[in-house]
Amino acid sequence: MKIGFIGVGGMAQAIIGGLLKAKTFAPAEITVHSHREESYLPYAQAHDLVAAKSNAAVAANSDLVVLAVTPNVAQAVLTEIKGQLTPAKTLISIVAGLSLADMATLIGADVPTLRTLPNVNVEVGAGMTATAANAALTGERLTAALRVFDTIGSTTMLAEEQFGVFSALAGSSPAYIDFFIDSLSRAGVKHGLTKQQATEIAAQATLGSAKMVLQSHKIPFELIDQVSSPGGSTVAGLLAMEEAGLMTAVVKGIDATIKRDAGETD
Repeated sequence: MKIGFIGVGGMAQAIIGGLLKAKTFAPAEITVHSHREESYLPYAQAHDLVAAKSNAAVAANSDLVVLAVTPNVAQAVLTEIKGQLTPAKTLISIVAGLSLADMATLIGADVPTLRTLPNVNVEVGAGMTATAANAALTGERLTAALRVFDTIGSTTMLAEEQFGVFSALAGSSPAYIDFFIDSLSRAGVKHGLTKQQATEIAAQATLGSAKMVLQSHKIPFELIDQVSSPGGSTVAGLLAMEEAGLMTAVVKGIDATIKRDAGETD
């Protein structure tokens, strides 16, 4: 099976990098093209990928066609490759805000289509991707399309109207979590550690805690209680953070992200 990427921006490169590391596809099975040769050609050469000369060539020579362009040109690109998008192909879109209905209007409802919203962690095989499929994408075809993202992280099938919430919780949150890790490391520097030492400790602790949440049958607050001895230092730290408004700040941050994603302003 061959996969082609129309657009090789940051997210497309993260996905390709994850697929290559996971060996989901061999380099020769991945075709790329974008509107600027100076962008996609050196990238293809550096990773031994197939460089196509046009968007239509990507669609014609791929079983899975990944639309990875910016929203402002997505409709024009779909119109351009419409002739190559037969029901034998599967279209995978990572374009924010482009609904299944929007795509069906341009290329027809008979083209198996998967709308996705991956986050940047796909590059290290720890991504989180929201998916929504049209009625034409079922069975083994759906399994094959989902496998692209299942091999570089986790996937969840969502109603399209929930993509905005997902974007805040998984798409934007890596920046917020990195900010939290950096805050922990700066506190470590304040108390004598080097920044490198403190960052490694904070990042590993965050990674371990995330794994505990995913692998445990307990809710996060129960896991908090496990490390919170009565009258202990952890409780003192938690109370100080909550006094400073940590939970409220997080919720407000997610609210603001969803509001901006929906195009709302204050």
